[in-house]
Amino acid sequence: MASFHARAATNPSEDVASVSVWIAIFLDIFVTDFFVAIGKLYYDESMAAELFSRDDFANNRSLGESESKYSSGQITIIGGSELFHGAPILALKGASRLVSMTFFASPVEDRGVVDKIKSSLGSFVWVPFEDLDSYIEKSDAILIGPGLMRSHINEKDFVCDEEGMITRDITKKYLRSFLKKRWLVDGGSLQVISVNDLPEGAAVTPNKKEFEMLFGEELLDDIEKRGEQIMRLAAKHKLVILSKDAVSLVSDGKRLIRIEGGNDGLVKGGVGDVIAGVAVGFMAKNEPLFSLAAASYLVKKAADRLAEKKDLMFNSDDIADEVPKVYGEIVKNLRSPH
Repeated sequence: MASFHARAATNPSEDVASVSVWIAIFLDIFVTDFFVAIGKLYYDESMAAELFSRDDFANNRSLGESESKYSSGQITIIGGSELFHGAPILALKGASRLVSMTFFASPVEDRGVVDKIKSSLGSFVWVPFEDLDSYIEKSDAILIGPGLMRSHINEKDFVCDEEGMITRDITKKYLRSFLKKRWLVDGGSLQVISVNDLPEGAAVTPNKKEFEMLFGEELLDDIEKRGEQIMRLAAKHKLVILSKDAVSLVSDGKRLIRIEGGNDGLVKGGVGDVIAGVAVGFMAKNEPLFSLAAASYLVKKAADRLAEKKDLMFNSDDIADEVPKVYGEIVKNLRSPH
């Protein structure tokens, strides 16, 4: 001990240097941990999902005053095939009640399929496929994919069979030709293109299989981790993504919205086509983030209403018919004086 004091007395600069080192180490650890904690707190708060409710429809731009038959917007739906002719019908049902004009185009050539689609619904305009460009040009939003043929080969490198290649070529052609348009991509189109083919700001509504094919990673089951995953991918690729589940999530990379409700009746085929149709209808006048959340909300509420009457004995056609009833009640309440 004496030797230490003796040395300290003769060389005090070493003591000061030693203390300085320990202070620096302490501050480095403390400051680092402090800012990591603050950063994590900020990150977690920014990730908090906003709950979508009927009150959010007050911001719906589709509720503006109708000045002409085009006031509610115009949309185009591209889809349908010999095998999947029901998908575009459901999408058309979902969209046509929300907009002024609904245009539909399909690469299908089978006259029997054409007649089936035409006879199922009267509130849309079937446009020749060769004239599609001019209708896209005057549309406020476009949905591509419902009922288009997809590849029978599940390839990570986007190698398609002949039918899948036709869908891929059609999808890529129109996405590239109209980059500035408001796009919603769904169904067959999502299964045959790369995420890099999607224009900035496009909306996508993939199921779990389509999500993995498009983004190259499995959709997470844990709700918090799934929210982080969707926000990350939406920000990275500059997309708006709807994850459809018991609790659905939608994000544009900046905000995360949670949509609750619904029941097991929503696992039936065609529900995604109804959601896509309703969503593109809203997109004619609204931002994609609101539109996807609103579509998911209405479909879930429609399923809850149907379950009260039919238990789970309902299908996608029933949902497509119930959605406007639910939405009509919401609009009526918003417009009525309090």
